[in-house]
Amino acid sequence: MADPSTYRPAPGAIPTSPGVYKFRDAHGRVIYVGKAKSLRQRLSSYFQDVANLHPRTATMVTTAASVEWTVVSTEVEALQLEYSWIKEFDPRFNVKYRDDKSYPELAVTLDEEYPRVQVTRGAHKKGVRYFGPYGHAWAIRETVDLLLRVFPVRTCSNGVFKRARQVGRPCLLGYIGKCAAPCVGRVSAAEHRELAEEFCDFMAGRTGGHLRRLEQQMREAAAEMEYEKAARLRDDLGALQRAMEKNAVVLGDGTDADLLALAEDELEAAVQIFHVRGGRVRGQRGWVTDKVEDVDTAGLVEHALQQLYGENSEQVPREVLVPALPDEAVHVWLSGLRGAQVDLRIPQRGDKKDLMETVQRNAQQALALHKTRRASDLTTRSRALQEIADALELDSVPLRIECFDISHLQGEDVVASMVVFEDGLARKSEYRRFQIKGFEGQDDVRSMHEVITRRFRRYLQERERTGEWAVPEQAPEGAPEGAPEGDGSPLDENGRPRRFAYPPQLLVVDGGQPQVAAAVRALAELGIDDVAVCGLAKRLEEVWLPGQDDPVVLPRSSEGLYLLQRVRDEAHRFAITYQRAKRAKRLTAGELDSVPGLGETRRRALLKHFGSLKKLRAATVDELCEVPGIGRRTAETVAAALASRTPSAFAVNTATGEIIDDSTATAGPRSGEET
Repeated sequence: MADPSTYRPAPGAIPTSPGVYKFRDAHGRVIYVGKAKSLRQRLSSYFQDVANLHPRTATMVTTAASVEWTVVSTEVEALQLEYSWIKEFDPRFNVKYRDDKSYPELAVTLDEEYPRVQVTRGAHKKGVRYFGPYGHAWAIRETVDLLLRVFPVRTCSNGVFKRARQVGRPCLLGYIGKCAAPCVGRVSAAEHRELAEEFCDFMAGRTGGHLRRLEQQMREAAAEMEYEKAARLRDDLGALQRAMEKNAVVLGDGTDADLLALAEDELEAAVQIFHVRGGRVRGQRGWVTDKVEDVDTAGLVEHALQQLYGENSEQVPREVLVPALPDEAVHVWLSGLRGAQVDLRIPQRGDKKDLMETVQRNAQQALALHKTRRASDLTTRSRALQEIADALELDSVPLRIECFDISHLQGEDVVASMVVFEDGLARKSEYRRFQIKGFEGQDDVRSMHEVITRRFRRYLQERERTGEWAVPEQAPEGAPEGAPEGDGSPLDENGRPRRFAYPPQLLVVDGGQPQVAAAVRALAELGIDDVAVCGLAKRLEEVWLPGQDDPVVLPRSSEGLYLLQRVRDEAHRFAITYQRAKRAKRLTAGELDSVPGLGETRRRALLKHFGSLKKLRAATVDELCEVPGIGRRTAETVAAALASRTPSAFAVNTATGEIIDDSTATAGPRSGEET
């Protein structure tokens, strides 16, 4: 651990202006980003007696090795810069809202000629109208199923839509009256777009006009003794009313607002958000965070608002209700995103206060549920890391763990994986995979040696670029020669983090003594002696250390063993996924590459169209000709080539057109495991 006094700025060197600051560790990686109205006042608070600091703040300042800052002109600029740096560097000591799964939303693709209603997740696209988010996808589908009686907008994919136009027959929804079937010309593009816009109006809360119109049409049909039409309109009216009942009115004045509530303790905080549109709750979402920095309720609200609206500025409503007011700069920032004034306040009375109490109860329940989940508990993760450090006799807890695994299928398509866990959590952006082409065969030890060598040779090259060995005598044995002075930056010339710039505190290999010895030998050849190594054998879950004849056996109830198992299993999964993908590509080439006149694009088109080689082999020449880009002569060639071969039991990924073997890829035999 570093002493904060070793990198404390000189007195008077820190400006009093607003700005953003970054703490970096010994490897130059950003571990914390913060903003301040006065940089001097804020940074000075970090460089006091460590015993007086919040425990997590103390951990951060002792982990850091340097601090730097950037001066800005206003607090709003500081807020924007802080948000962009947190997104770019992902500092591990900043507040992180975990479990922020991609919530489902209802999307209407108004940018298409024939708009489509669909359930979607992820980033928003231009020209698409979104409603939600919803807690569950089935809640959207139930609502859509009711509304399609009245607004029969298409819900099929583009592929199904084109197929129906080609054959001149609609899908099942077209036959049962839940799609206007524009694919076969039952309605024009303009009429279908009008249906889609009416659907959007209803979902946006403008329901009164549609209900009155249907009721009037029902009465007119009954008066003219068109009882079947009147009954159908009655059922449509009932469907709309049931859809409205799913989102009860909570604010009678038709308010558009987001309500944000928090439940917190000393270690964690849960955030719940209700999205109210037109006085009705249209969506709900929630997050959980470890309080890895010393932050109050207003600070948590600020971080939540940044995450909620930072990349979805069009979602900022007219009113945002919160339990505590953040800095005024957040208010100005939100108003700038919306392009109009945003009312950011704490509700004091009435329906809005009652609804905020409901959101608060949801947050408390979410925090209680989260605490029952073993792997998500910060205290549990800390205990697991400490148990690993004690069992392996490490000088400090391994904040960064890298695990390597080898995978192949009977000696072919040999690949390796590298997964990274930081603070006990997977850091998937730093996962890496390796192809091993120098040899084939079931030689896991040799493969492990090669992979470790390649990974840490890249680490030495990155250290060379950052100029850490400006004096050649300081470079370890095996390091690249002629290291330039460099700029000490952990970022490349494009501003992205260098891929292998950071070493782990603990290197785990999936295997026993032979794999551990291979890893140690690879590190020794490169002159690296400050990385701890261990292996985890699957049969008895034994932990093998270099040079020891007997393994370390952790108790089955040990949190440290549980974490090592998670790391090993994740490396195994990542390696097998890559190995299967390579094998699938090779098998695809074996089945279709030799067909004359059939290139990569048309191969994928065939596989995607039919979905499996079995269906492709059973297709007639006329059916093959329906695939875009496949002429009759090519279709005849494909049919003849496939008919002359023995059928295979391979499925096809219809999204990518790749063949997937039903058999399971396996990793090679390891010491201490059953072969």
